[in-house]
Amino acid sequence: MDDSADDETPLLGMDLPETAPQASSGPYRVLARKYRPQTFAELIGQDAMVRTLGNAIARDRLAHAFLMTGVRGVGKTSTARLIAKALNCIGPDGQGGPTIDPCGVCEPCRAITEGRHIDVIEMDAASNTGVDDVREIIEAVRYAAVSARYKIYIIDEVHMLSRNAFNALLKTLEEPPPHVKFLFATTEVNKVPVTVLSRCQRFDLRRITPDMLFAHFSAILQKEGVEAEAPAIWLIANAAEGSVRDGLSILDQAIAHADLDGGGKIGADQVRVMLGLSDRSAIGQLMATILDGDAGGAIDLARAQYALGIEPVAMVRGLMDLTHAITLAKVSRHDDPALAAADRERIGDWAQKLGFAPLNRLWQLLLKGHDEVLRANNPLEHLEMLLLRVIYAASMPDPGELAKLLEKGGVPATPMVAPAAPAAQGDTVAALPVDAPAAETPASALTIAQIHQLLESAGNHQLALQVYDHLQLLQLEPGLIVHAAAPALDGDFARRVGEALLKETGSRWQVRVGEGDARPSLGQMKAAKLADNGARIRELPVVKAALAAFPDARLVEDDDNRHRSNP
Repeated sequence: MDDSADDETPLLGMDLPETAPQASSGPYRVLARKYRPQTFAELIGQDAMVRTLGNAIARDRLAHAFLMTGVRGVGKTSTARLIAKALNCIGPDGQGGPTIDPCGVCEPCRAITEGRHIDVIEMDAASNTGVDDVREIIEAVRYAAVSARYKIYIIDEVHMLSRNAFNALLKTLEEPPPHVKFLFATTEVNKVPVTVLSRCQRFDLRRITPDMLFAHFSAILQKEGVEAEAPAIWLIANAAEGSVRDGLSILDQAIAHADLDGGGKIGADQVRVMLGLSDRSAIGQLMATILDGDAGGAIDLARAQYALGIEPVAMVRGLMDLTHAITLAKVSRHDDPALAAADRERIGDWAQKLGFAPLNRLWQLLLKGHDEVLRANNPLEHLEMLLLRVIYAASMPDPGELAKLLEKGGVPATPMVAPAAPAAQGDTVAALPVDAPAAETPASALTIAQIHQLLESAGNHQLALQVYDHLQLLQLEPGLIVHAAAPALDGDFARRVGEALLKETGSRWQVRVGEGDARPSLGQMKAAKLADNGARIRELPVVKAALAAFPDARLVEDDDNRHRSNP
């Protein structure tokens, strides 16, 4: 082969691998290319695939087409190049055969590493999508390899090929000449036709775990002679989201950032600022104000973080991450090495105090609010409204909690944290409840509305409906319900209510019919309120004018009111 081949300009679109580190006087190479794996032993996190390939090579049961799929930066193209080296390696003595451990020193190995082997053709499907590009491959596969054992075609991002290009390739892909191997790589395997998938041996490359990334990045930093705090490396490993290339790109940036501002050492605070992550301590303070019901304090903290350059959506993500951490801590599954000891202690304390129900409601509110803040024209305003919604709505006690409190002999008389603004009569506003014992309250504070809610939550829908519509109270005391006779309440009503309350509260209840002036039922009170509202609405000048202009018009109740009046 002509020595001038070493000076040839590489084809556009090819990400050529690099060999040993160059002298410092040469152009800088990013870490993702400098430390591209050159052997299967250096390919981290893909042990199952390497074992399968090794067994196939050892038994001489090689497929004619391989498809590597997985998220970005896990080694798909690197694996294709390693397979090309493994199949064409001839060993240091020139007498070797296919091996899972290519020597890296023979001419085929060095030529493939340097991207100049004439029989290993790389094609970027994103820029070669048509039938004409595939036709060139079909015509070229008929000819034997020039100097290698196999002629290998590596097609990156193969899902970008057009439908006609895929169809043109099918026959050749199913029955290629024995000297040809196809290696495909893609991040979107769902876009590859099943007719192509059925002709390939598929390998799904796994995401790299944070533990593996931490060890890998630590080794690279040691080789580069750069110091870094362990929490900083963990932050980079988590931010990589399973991608080695993404993590190395962040690590490159962190090294440059440390050289300028950190005295040569990568710190966790620098990495957090560089990635635009919200400060953990500030998010912890924000969570504390939410749990304390301090609406004003929460808004002040959010505005202070916004003034420092933290995006509102990053603050929501921080609250979601913290909620997730607290929930995992409740089941002893939270282990984040990037956390400081004080943060671990605070999360553990919240995990002991908060129940699963309020944590789940908090998560759902934040999850919905995240999308709203992300799409908002003014994210800060949406964040402030989200914080108020979380403080005043996330903690409304659910029927299950009410039942537990009734079993203990009491219900909460006041919110755990008083709201900043007065609530309307009959409304309940509270901060997130904790699993601490509630203040004892006489059972006489239990209202007929709470009894109706308790029956409804227990699944006694028909019984709850009878209570709502027809139960007119004469007397309500601990363990005693006296009501007026009603045709809709049959003779079995008292027994069924008593049994249901015994099951839900653990206390015996006497339910009987009495005489006297009874209070209206819940349904009757609702209807009277709606009628009064209707009368007042009809007196409004605009409504009078509308009714005069449209004599057949009538007032109707909205869907929400209808739903509340017919539980």
